[in-house]
Amino acid sequence: MKAALGDGSVFGMPKSNCVFCNAFMNDCQASIDRLINRMRSAYICVNAVVEIFMRRAYIVPMDRTTNLLGALALGITDRIQSGMKDALERTGESAAAIIVLGYAPGLSVEVLRQVLDRSHPGTVRLIDRLEKDGLVVRRKAEDGRAVALHLTRRGGKLRQQLMDRRLDTLEEALEGFTAKERQVLGDLLSKVLTNLPETEMAKHRICRLCSVSTCNNCPIPGNAV
Repeated sequence: MKAALGDGSVFGMPKSNCVFCNAFMNDCQASIDRLINRMRSAYICVNAVVEIFMRRAYIVPMDRTTNLLGALALGITDRIQSGMKDALERTGESAAAIIVLGYAPGLSVEVLRQVLDRSHPGTVRLIDRLEKDGLVVRRKAEDGRAVALHLTRRGGKLRQQLMDRRLDTLEEALEGFTAKERQVLGDLLSKVLTNLPETEMAKHRICRLCSVSTCNNCPIPGNAV
């Protein structure tokens, strides 16, 4: 950021014939350049500090319990999905569709779509793949106006394998817990679950992999599918 002009002047002043004057002016120019560079560095540092304080002011700090809950939810989800993928050899919501149709046979494509939170074309393609694999069959609904989805015998057997994989994963996470600790944890988890759903369908989405026969007193408000 030199202030020197193209004609050799410094600060807009013509260059002097005095050697000492020129040396003095050059020293002043160098000092000003260093000061400007320091001001730039200070400005950058101040901006960084301000940004940190702004983030702390507007983002609620996460405590250890909250962070552990997030890590647990992600870890369990990853392991359940991995186990079901090994059993089904498919990703996505294929396993969830099979499990849901096991405890709610005869669902329409539209209701299943809502439970899985997928588009209608995406759900139709999913059912097409499961039907091609011999796991799901389309039948006429009782009212004759819609298609009812049912598991085949092969689909029912695979569903049990999926549920067993899920159970194994969850039991591994609870290894070493005493009966009392499991009861306390269950009460706390029930309390957490009551805070999650916002709609009736949200409950169905949360429970789409559940063992409905085991959870006969679901803490989540609403009715099962």
